Amino acid sequence: MKDALLLGSEGIKKTILHGGSGDIPKFVTGVKVTFHFRTQLCDDERTVIDDSKAVGTPMEIVIGNMFKLDIWETLLSSMRIGEVAEFWCDIHTGVYPLVSKSMRRIAEGKDPVDWHIHTCGMANMFAYHSLGYEDLDELMKEPKPLYFVLELLKVQQPSEYDRESWALSDEERLKAVPVLHGQGNKLYKQGRYQEATQKYKEAIICIKNVQTKEKAWEVPWMKLEKMANTLTLNYCQCLLRMEEYYEVIEHTTDIINQHPGIVKAYYLRGKAHVEVWNEAEARQDFSRVLDLNPGMKKAVKKELAILNMRMEEKNEEDKLKYKGIQKSARSHLAQSLGRKRHLAKLFYSKTEKLWL
Repeated sequence: MKDALLLGSEGIKKTILHGGSGDIPKFVTGVKVTFHFRTQLCDDERTVIDDSKAVGTPMEIVIGNMFKLDIWETLLSSMRIGEVAEFWCDIHTGVYPLVSKSMRRIAEGKDPVDWHIHTCGMANMFAYHSLGYEDLDELMKEPKPLYFVLELLKVQQPSEYDRESWALSDEERLKAVPVLHGQGNKLYKQGRYQEATQKYKEAIICIKNVQTKEKAWEVPWMKLEKMANTLTLNYCQCLLRMEEYYEVIEHTTDIINQHPGIVKAYYLRGKAHVEVWNEAEARQDFSRVLDLNPGMKKAVKKELAILNMRMEEKNEEDKLKYKGIQKSARSHLAQSLGRKRHLAKLFYSKTEKLWL
C-alpha cells in the first residue's frame, strides 16, 4: 500500500503492512497501550536499532502520561487492534536515543532511571558525553529520520488495569511518594527491611521521573532532590541492616558529592566503613558529622567505641592468621628438611657400600 501523509502531523508517513480489526479504539488520557515496535535507520540496509520482539517483551505506554517520545501516541492513535504499520518520521526523533536507553536498561534488568545518581538525565548526558551505547551516542549527535514498525496488541481503558507507579501522571506520582514513604517506615520498624527497600525505591523512582522534567538546580528540582535524598538515606538504613555495606557507601557517597552538608549521609557512610574495617574513612566521616552537628557527639562517641572494638577484633584475627601462617610455614620447612635428611642418609649409605 502506498505511503499516505498522516493528517495533522507534519513529517510523518504511514504504510499499513497488515490490517487490523474493528474500529480505531478511543485513545483517551489514561489508556494503556501494549504494542511491539521495531526502530530502523533510513539507510539502504534498514539497520535495526531496537526490536521489542527480539527482546521478547512488548512495550507499554499510557496515553497522556508525558511519555518522552510523544509522537508514538500519535502513531498508535491511528491504528486498529492487530494492525501492523510502518511509519517514516522525519522531525520527531530527536529524543529517541534517550527513550531507547531507558528501554534497553529495562531489558537488561535495570531501572529505566538512574535514580541513585543525583542529577537529572540530561545533566548526566552532558557531563559524561555518552548514553552508554555507541549507536545511540551517534544518533544523539546526528539526529536522523527513522522508521518505526508498530504492531498494536492491546488497548485498555483506565478502569481495566491496575496502575503501577510508571503508569501514573506526575501529580499522581507525587501524591504516591508520602504514602510509599510511610509504608517503608512501617516495614522498617517491623524489621522487614527487604520489603521496606522496595517501597523506598518505588518512591524514589516516582520522584526521579518527575524531576527529569524540571531544570537542574532550580527551586522545583531542588525540592524533589531533597525528597529523593531523604528516601535514599532511609533505603541505606535498610541496607545497613541487610549488611550491604558497600552499596551504602556507594549511595551515600553519591549524595555527599552533590550535597556535602547532609549529616545523615556522613553518619551512615561512617557506620558502613566501620563494618568493613575502613578505620581512617570512618573516623573522617564521624569527624565531619561533629563539624556539621555537634549535638551528635554522644552518638558519634558510641560509633567510635564500636569502631575501636571492631579494629581490636580485626587485629586479633590478623594475629591468629599470621600465627597460623607461621606455624604452617614451620611445619612445611620441617617436613622439607626431614625429606632432605632422609635422602642424604640414603645417598651416603649407598656411597659407603660402593666404597667397601
